[in-house]
Amino acid sequence: MKKIFRLALTGILATSLLAGCGANTKTESLSEEFDTANEIAVITREEGSGTRGAFIELFGIEEKTPDGKKVDRTTDEAITQMKTDTVLKTVEGNEYSIGYVSTGSLNDTIKPINIDGVEPTTDNIKDGSYKIARPFNIATKSEISDLAKDFIDFIMSKEGQEIVSESYIAVDDSAEPYNGTKPSGKIVVAGSSSVTPVMEKLREGYLKVNENADIEIQLSDSSAGMQAAIDGTADIGMASRALKDSEKTELEDIAIALDGIAVIVNKSSTVTDLTAENVKSIFIGETTKWNEIN
Repeated sequence: MKKIFRLALTGILATSLLAGCGANTKTESLSEEFDTANEIAVITREEGSGTRGAFIELFGIEEKTPDGKKVDRTTDEAITQMKTDTVLKTVEGNEYSIGYVSTGSLNDTIKPINIDGVEPTTDNIKDGSYKIARPFNIATKSEISDLAKDFIDFIMSKEGQEIVSESYIAVDDSAEPYNGTKPSGKIVVAGSSSVTPVMEKLREGYLKVNENADIEIQLSDSSAGMQAAIDGTADIGMASRALKDSEKTELEDIAIALDGIAVIVNKSSTVTDLTAENVKSIFIGETTKWNEIN
């Protein structure tokens, strides 16, 4: 594999997000349709989701007990969805809901919220002003097939990173053109539903230059993808979070893209801005109605 780019999101910590949160909550002009006295419907991802893992860490929803154990304080009242698409559809269908998805998955059926006055745009993620960001990683065993190696070379090439930059942020703006061996065979790529859309585009691009390849993509979540790579049922695992220490002992990880996490609401919502502290309060169940947000 020609290049391995590791993306360290140093400084993007929950403490930096929650420090100095001022009165950045904003609403649009109140409409008769949106009643702020209604309860907030909290939509979250399943345990094992890399998006959930990054979200609860960055917003301080995951806390440590005195003995060092990490505890996810997401409210028990939250509605759990298993995929990015179902989060989008649930928020679209519930006027008083709030959820979170990859910024690369945003569409016009929902409304993204500014956090601490900063929009979740590519430029703001890239320059660090929007701090709710994480890497998209792939991971493999140290010994992999020629096809898996060549596909990864394509992902990290100029052509691959251009595909990444169509919806996400490339990790190497000066990558060299693909010059692979184009081996035949089949590989399985498994894991995160957030990484899957860009991986499908990368597969499409790769098959145009290597018609001898067969690449199967299996959608699950980050933890399942890492376990599949460890077990050998997948050649490449996908994770929308940093690898856990236990996973790093078994796998080698490569950052292929940078992505933000957007907090989203229904299009009819009058809320446009929240502070990081507002988001935490909602998702741990302290704030339960829209009119309780300061």
